[in-house]
Amino acid sequence: MSEKLKVLLVDDHTVVRAGFRILLSTQDFIDEIMDVDRGELACQNYNEFQPDVVVMDLSMPGIGGLETIRRLIQLDANAIVLVYSIHDESIYVERALQAGARGYVSKNSAAEVLAEAVAVVASGKQYVEEGLLSEQQNNAHNDEEKLREVVDVLSPREFDVFCLLANGMTAHGAATDLCLGYKTVANYSTQIKSKLNASTAADLARIAMTLGIIKSH
Repeated sequence: MSEKLKVLLVDDHTVVRAGFRILLSTQDFIDEIMDVDRGELACQNYNEFQPDVVVMDLSMPGIGGLETIRRLIQLDANAIVLVYSIHDESIYVERALQAGARGYVSKNSAAEVLAEAVAVVASGKQYVEEGLLSEQQNNAHNDEEKLREVVDVLSPREFDVFCLLANGMTAHGAATDLCLGYKTVANYSTQIKSKLNASTAADLARIAMTLGIIKSH
């Protein structure tokens, strides 16, 4: 690539952002790096900073990663977003790509994988870490159908709440984690159960296990 890149880092953990900054600053194809701790700030600073690539986490307080991707695409249809997340389950990859992300890399991957992914998506291509793509390809047919059903019916914020509740978190805990009001989360919970034909938290956990969000032991 002829011109050096501007990268916007979005992650709510200060230490993680510092590590990203150090890693990416060593790449000779990257010039300016800006970092913020949540999606709202990414959207607010996007037009002024005009990054070539946005590298962001999914699990963040506030509007969350998936909604941030959607809003960035609304701001700029050509926005290039690369997700760098601890979640390596195929459902998260599917949701992120559906929201408009150009790539997805697990935080469990080697540092050079992130640098390679930034370069690839900046060139206009899609980059999904090889192991994650293989997992998607190897899903059973019924699992794919269920995954698609959830992807289609849940909004980004509903999906965030669903994941927390399915993993055993209470509505109060989810509200704290997502920086939302308890009543808001309770309403989301009702809507989620209605959309998924689920009556209990156990039903949500079963669906989440089918999707690979909860791993069976």
